[in-house]
Amino acid sequence: MKKGNQLQGTIPLLMAAVLCAFTPGLPAQGSNNQDQSQQQQEQQSKTFTGKILKLQDGKYALVTGQTTDGHLSGHFLDNQDEAKKYDGKQVKVTGTLEAANNTIHVTKIEAA
Repeated sequence: MKKGNQLQGTIPLLMAAVLCAFTPGLPAQGSNNQDQSQQQQEQQSKTFTGKILKLQDGKYALVTGQTTDGHLSGHFLDNQDEAKKYDGKQVKVTGTLEAANNTIHVTKIEAA
């Protein structure tokens, strides 16, 4: 009788272990996700050159050129405090470009 009782307790334990081991789609927790995220951001980090100008709405942007019809073109900057220091100056901006809203997430701004 003892063997039967031992098997009854072992089967649910084995089933639980199997289900946990093969459950797809669960994100891993811990620093690995953060490390991957940081590596992706570093890989996408680029340097943009241009001139910091204050737009009509009062925000600062990096002007990198002109369109074919003569309008200024460039990128919005997410660090307005740092951009303000370089108003009207040629700069190099290091950061990642979020194409969806044409905004550079600024890591560093320095005079060119």
